[in-house]
Amino acid sequence: MNVKTMKLKVKEPEMRPEYDFTGGVRGKYYQRYMESSNVVVLEPDVHRRFRNSSAVNKALRSLMRAEGTRRGQTKRPARTRRDRRT
Repeated sequence: MNVKTMKLKVKEPEMRPEYDFTGGVRGKYYQRYMESSNVVVLEPDVHRRFRNSSAVNKALRSLMRAEGTRRGQTKRPARTRRDRRT
């Protein structure tokens, strides 16, 4: 037989006897986990700049603070008061 055509038999990891999952239910808490999970996938270029979650959080908090300083201010109309009178 050719090595490429032979299926390699993968050795299954042995389960310790004290781990008994006979009454277990697969995916029991999956939906609850997905509702509270907030995983974000970063693009490779962003990942190169922000290597871990603390760096990303620091940058986002900085952005939130900068955005918050403008909160409460309204845009001024393009026309001046003098233009409105006429």
